[in-house]
Amino acid sequence: MGTHNHHTHNFTQQYEFSGKAKTWSLVAILIGVVALAYGFLLDPSEHHTERTFANLLLMGYYFTCVCAAGAFFVALQLVTQSGWSAGLIRIPQAFANVLPVASIILIIICAAGLFSHNLYHHWHHEGIAEVGHANYDPIIAKKAVYLNAPFFLIRLVIFLAIYSAFAVMLTKYSNNEDTVGGLGNYKKSFKTSAIFLVIFGFTTPIWSFDTIMSLEAHWFSTMFGWYNFAAMWVSGLCAITITIILMKKGGYLSWVNHNHLHDLGKFIFAFSIFWTYVWFAQFLLIWYANMPEETVYFFKRWEPEYKPWFWLNIVINFLAPVLILMTRDSKRRTNTLLVVCIVLLCGHWLDYYLMIMPGTVESHRDFGITEIGTAIGFAGLFSFLMLSQLAKKPLVAKNHPFLEESLHHSI
Repeated sequence: MGTHNHHTHNFTQQYEFSGKAKTWSLVAILIGVVALAYGFLLDPSEHHTERTFANLLLMGYYFTCVCAAGAFFVALQLVTQSGWSAGLIRIPQAFANVLPVASIILIIICAAGLFSHNLYHHWHHEGIAEVGHANYDPIIAKKAVYLNAPFFLIRLVIFLAIYSAFAVMLTKYSNNEDTVGGLGNYKKSFKTSAIFLVIFGFTTPIWSFDTIMSLEAHWFSTMFGWYNFAAMWVSGLCAITITIILMKKGGYLSWVNHNHLHDLGKFIFAFSIFWTYVWFAQFLLIWYANMPEETVYFFKRWEPEYKPWFWLNIVINFLAPVLILMTRDSKRRTNTLLVVCIVLLCGHWLDYYLMIMPGTVESHRDFGITEIGTAIGFAGLFSFLMLSQLAKKPLVAKNHPFLEESLHHSI
């Protein structure tokens, strides 16, 4: 209980990215490449190409969301002047440092899917916005000023470039703090974080509207942005927690204790409930209003191919954390927390799957090599890039003004 001694820890310790971690991440990337080659080359039929693009969008978006959640975590801790997280802040900083690469990948996927007509189908029907044409669709026509390829890509590039720039700045100030000392870089970090959080808070709903909701351009939900934010935040917290636990099992982060993991567990528990609240509120309002332009979204997800996944989504992302993480002790048991985090990462993969697939893959809704292989490949890519970033600097921000508070953190 708060008995850490500043001198008992090696604050120059750096993570060595080698051995099994590096090998397995590269193997996972190779599996992903093979799965994509299978999707594009071995089965080049139109429906399988659409399915491969849909899986690329799913994992590209998920990858970017987890990295963005790392930047959000860092900024949130700085603005709230939280002391408990100072000793583990290097982990989400590594996530944030990968955000520029993740953003470029997502932009390429969206642009390729858009111009090849394998994503965002509603935008491409000939004459869809021309009054009097046989394909004229008044709903799409009214949205055409906003939902057009150039404006869509401009928004996507601007949003992700801004997020990436702030992520890199926050990491830079933290690294400068290690070498310079003093409070100058911390104050810069505080101001930068405050600006970033305002921009991020207002634009992430638009980002999710564009990237995911516009796959089904007839449908809309004002709650969709916050639903996506909740999924992003829970996924990011789980990835951060898994990384910390595995690092501790590898002999690193000796200053991170059960109290820190308990706090992360509380965050995961709380925001899993928040995700459920937004999910249920969106579902209940659409079900009760019974308006065709809204119910079509859930009607697709109640078709036989998706209905089991629809209910499994709730079981994994709501019941699992509620039943397992309810007690204090469960949040402090390393292996229990690790299992729950892995389950929730899989659960939110399923959540994104249900957001994307019914509106993208309109026929031949299979599940197999492409889905599993693409997910494994992106997991390996994330691990490789994130751990490479983590290995560049010491694992603790030794001149963080709240480090001592983090070392003596107890609850």
